[in-house]
Amino acid sequence: MDPVATWGLTPLAGADPEVYDLLEREKRRQRRGIELIASENFTSFAVMEALGSPLTNKYSEGMPGARYYGGNDVIDEIENLCRSRALAAFRLDPAAWGVNVQPYSGSPANFAAYTALLNPHDRIMGLDLPSGGHLTHGYYTAGGKKISATSIYFESLPYKVSATTGYIDYEKLEEKALDFRPKLIICGGSAYPRDWDYARLRAVADKVGALLLCDMAHISGLVAAQEAANPFEYCDVVTTTTHKSLRGPRAGMIFYRKGPKPPKKGQPEGAVYDYEDKINFAVFPSLQGGPHNHQIAALAVALQQTMTPGFKAYAKQVKANAVAIGNYLMSKGYKMVTDGTENHLVLWDLRPLGLTGNKVEKLCDLCHITLNKNAVFGDSSALAPGGVRIGRLIVLVPLLSHLFFTFSYTKACSSCKC
Repeated sequence: MDPVATWGLTPLAGADPEVYDLLEREKRRQRRGIELIASENFTSFAVMEALGSPLTNKYSEGMPGARYYGGNDVIDEIENLCRSRALAAFRLDPAAWGVNVQPYSGSPANFAAYTALLNPHDRIMGLDLPSGGHLTHGYYTAGGKKISATSIYFESLPYKVSATTGYIDYEKLEEKALDFRPKLIICGGSAYPRDWDYARLRAVADKVGALLLCDMAHISGLVAAQEAANPFEYCDVVTTTTHKSLRGPRAGMIFYRKGPKPPKKGQPEGAVYDYEDKINFAVFPSLQGGPHNHQIAALAVALQQTMTPGFKAYAKQVKANAVAIGNYLMSKGYKMVTDGTENHLVLWDLRPLGLTGNKVEKLCDLCHITLNKNAVFGDSSALAPGGVRIGRLIVLVPLLSHLFFTFSYTKACSSCKC
């Protein structure tokens, strides 16, 4: 065979031993340790098989039936299948809801939704980062430094949790909204251990004339399994990643209402939602080029798995495990934000121990427990936060004893320089 062509047929171990070795080391790390980062999960072999398929070779700018490249008949079928499964997984009527499955991940999905729904410098309100929100919800520092593109291009006024309970303070949220008059209210978080009162948020949004968007990236698997409150009943737009509790590939989705609007006082009869074209245009060509077809196929596989009894049992067990570990740690005198959880994660407040999240994260790494440092309400620095986030609790019995053994010595560690 022509030696110039052999590189394309050589397996990774022979083609690039250095990368192959690194990959094998990471596989061993994941298998031998306890993985507790709430935004990570183990996806299935079938999903990874689709991710490594020849679909990665194909370019397909545009939407199914309206591509800028030829040869996309099969790609169109795959994307349409993925969209129909996405609606089915969340029990949505295709006449009332649509979905775009092309976003590369959650942050691009959020910014595409904002681009579709807002104009530059429009006002938004999302959960503050130290309260459990996400960078893409409009975070800026206490000194006023704008951190994400969301806070750079839009005027943001975050709402916060109660300093005493750790729960979202809906009364203050409403007071802020009445004064600030945002065009968009964002709900959902990355480190908030409680469910959301979507009905209350809808009432506030209606009172101030705002749209309501839910970023359910962390809890989408629980929503699909009916183990979390349903944001689709009250929200105009819902975004999500697909690799956290949904157990799919690293990708994103944007769900949007379509069809006739319910009659409201002051609105003309026969009004319809206009989100579909705006969102599709915001994804492409505004912010992305060609979609990642291998991701979309892998997402279709994951969504099919989501609709099985086994996945529903898995989601129920994840919640039960999170509650169990929170209760166990509290029984040993440790402080959990909100005194527990209603989803897949617990947020551990380390400040009573005189520890930072950085130190405990490093200590856990030494014990082959992977979790992440995380801000808690009242933190002054995101670089040295006062908490850790624990999530994706699939293993339980050995985990509890392992964690307790590790943190029996946290006070001794508090003076070291690790």
